[in-house]
Amino acid sequence: MPRQLGELEDTVMTRVWQWNRPVTVREVLEDLQQERSIAYTTVMTVMDNLHQKGWVRREVDGRAYRYTAVSTRAAYSAALMNEAWSQSDNPAAALVAFFGMMSAEQREALRDAMRVVVPTFAEPSESRPDDGTTADEAPPESGR
Repeated sequence: MPRQLGELEDTVMTRVWQWNRPVTVREVLEDLQQERSIAYTTVMTVMDNLHQKGWVRREVDGRAYRYTAVSTRAAYSAALMNEAWSQSDNPAAALVAFFGMMSAEQREALRDAMRVVVPTFAEPSESRPDDGTTADEAPPESGR
């Protein structure tokens, strides 16, 4: 399971993900220096750490390396959510709490994702009662 990236690791990976091409330490350094004072060796160490952790692969290019992301930001986020959820002693309650924190836009994104992943789950059918039987198999409701 992936560990959450540190602040500087996340900052560097964000650039690698956004640029979506092989990058050098120098390119990342020059971009970071627009926001903060940072040394070449610091960026080089972070990128080497990201390589050792399996977040980027690297290829030799002259006397330098070019680094490429191994997976996407979305895959990283999904792995973190899965890890956090699996740590819960009550996964259903954790999901309910998580859904309660979502904005309207996030809930709509969840609905869209569920339509892609599990079409029948995202949009319940009237021919399928909650107990898993079909409408033809469902027992008649009593008392009505």
